[in-house]
Amino acid sequence: MQTQDVTIKNRAGIHARPAALIVQTANEFDCEVFLEKDNNSINAKSIMGIITLGAGYNSIVTVKTDGPDENDALQAVVQLFENRFEEE
Repeated sequence: MQTQDVTIKNRAGIHARPAALIVQTANEFDCEVFLEKDNNSINAKSIMGIITLGAGYNSIVTVKTDGPDENDALQAVVQLFENRFEEE
């Protein structure tokens, strides 16, 4: 299992478009991908789960991956956060 904390840097937080990008990216991998915030863990392959996480600007989210391609999945999802979901 791999984990990394990320900070949401885009002003709008995680809304429908970033959530869709996370789901699309997570589904490219065979491993499990989870996002955690405030002791809530959701499957990053579920758009509804991501939206209900309520992750706003400057929130800290933990990305967790577990499976055969966990390192690549972690890097890909973290890159989305670092690039501000290509919004800014």
